[in-house]
Amino acid sequence: MAKNDKSNLERDIHPIPEFVTDALERESLIDAYYERPAYQQNDYIGWINSAKRDETKQKRLEQMLDELRRGGVYMKMEHPPSRKS
Repeated sequence: MAKNDKSNLERDIHPIPEFVTDALERESLIDAYYERPAYQQNDYIGWINSAKRDETKQKRLEQMLDELRRGGVYMKMEHPPSRKS
Protein backbone atom coordinates (compact mmCIF):
# COMPACT_ATOMS: atom_id res chain seq x y z
CA MET A 1 0.00 0.00 0.00
CA ALA A 2 1.32 3.45 -0.87
CA LYS A 3 2.08 5.72 2.07
CA ASN A 4 -0.85 7.98 1.25
CA ASP A 5 -3.31 5.27 0.10
CA LYS A 6 -6.49 5.46 2.14
CA SER A 7 -8.60 3.53 -0.36
CA ASN A 8 -9.23 0.70 2.11
CA LEU A 9 -10.82 3.00 4.70
CA GLU A 10 -14.56 2.79 5.13
CA ARG A 11 -14.87 6.18 6.84
CA ASP A 12 -14.80 9.64 5.27
CA ILE A 13 -11.41 10.49 3.80
CA HIS A 14 -9.94 13.82 4.95
CA PRO A 15 -7.46 15.50 2.61
CA ILE A 16 -4.41 16.86 4.38
CA PRO A 17 -4.49 20.67 4.46
CA GLU A 18 -1.47 22.71 3.47
CA PHE A 19 -0.93 24.11 6.98
CA VAL A 20 -0.56 20.55 8.32
CA THR A 21 1.83 19.53 5.54
CA ASP A 22 3.85 22.69 6.16
CA ALA A 23 4.10 21.91 9.89
CA LEU A 24 5.10 18.29 9.26
CA GLU A 25 7.82 19.38 6.85
CA ARG A 26 9.03 22.22 9.10
CA GLU A 27 9.32 19.80 12.05
CA SER A 28 10.85 17.03 9.89
CA LEU A 29 7.97 14.72 10.83
CA ILE A 30 6.48 14.03 7.42
CA ASP A 31 8.02 10.53 7.31
CA ALA A 32 6.78 9.76 10.83
CA TYR A 33 3.28 10.83 9.73
CA TYR A 34 3.33 8.61 6.64
CA GLU A 35 4.71 5.67 8.63
CA ARG A 36 1.49 5.65 10.64
CA PRO A 37 -1.41 3.51 9.40
CA ALA A 38 -3.81 5.18 6.97
CA TYR A 39 -6.60 5.27 9.55
CA GLN A 40 -4.38 7.23 11.96
CA GLN A 41 -3.33 9.70 9.28
CA ASN A 42 -6.97 10.22 8.35
CA ASP A 43 -8.20 10.44 11.95
CA TYR A 44 -5.59 13.04 12.87
CA ILE A 45 -6.60 15.25 9.92
CA GLY A 46 -10.33 14.84 10.52
CA TRP A 47 -9.86 15.64 14.21
CA ILE A 48 -7.75 18.74 13.50
CA ASN A 49 -10.13 20.04 10.85
CA SER A 50 -13.25 19.45 12.93
CA ALA A 51 -12.19 22.19 15.34
CA LYS A 52 -14.20 25.39 14.94
CA ARG A 53 -11.56 27.79 16.25
CA ASP A 54 -8.11 28.30 14.78
CA GLU A 55 -6.64 28.10 18.29
CA THR A 56 -8.14 24.65 18.76
CA LYS A 57 -6.86 23.51 15.35
CA GLN A 58 -3.39 24.68 16.33
CA LYS A 59 -3.58 22.91 19.71
CA ARG A 60 -4.62 19.66 18.02
CA LEU A 61 -1.89 20.04 15.41
CA GLU A 62 0.67 20.50 18.18
CA GLN A 63 -0.58 17.34 19.91
CA MET A 64 -0.24 15.35 16.68
CA LEU A 65 3.28 16.71 16.10
CA ASP A 66 4.27 15.86 19.67
CA GLU A 67 2.91 12.32 19.37
CA LEU A 68 4.74 11.80 16.08
CA ARG A 69 7.95 13.18 17.59
CA ARG A 70 7.75 10.96 20.70
CA GLY A 71 6.34 7.84 19.05
CA GLY A 72 4.52 5.10 20.92
CA VAL A 73 1.36 7.14 21.35
CA TYR A 74 -1.72 7.88 19.22
CA MET A 75 -4.46 10.25 20.41
CA LYS A 76 -3.08 10.05 23.95
CA MET A 77 -3.28 6.25 23.89
CA GLU A 78 -0.37 3.84 23.92
CA HIS A 79 0.57 2.69 20.41
CA PRO A 80 3.51 0.23 20.62
CA PRO A 81 4.02 -0.18 16.84
CA SER A 82 5.06 3.47 16.55
CA ARG A 83 7.41 3.39 19.55
CA LYS A 84 10.82 4.92 18.81
CA SER A 85 13.86 2.77 19.53
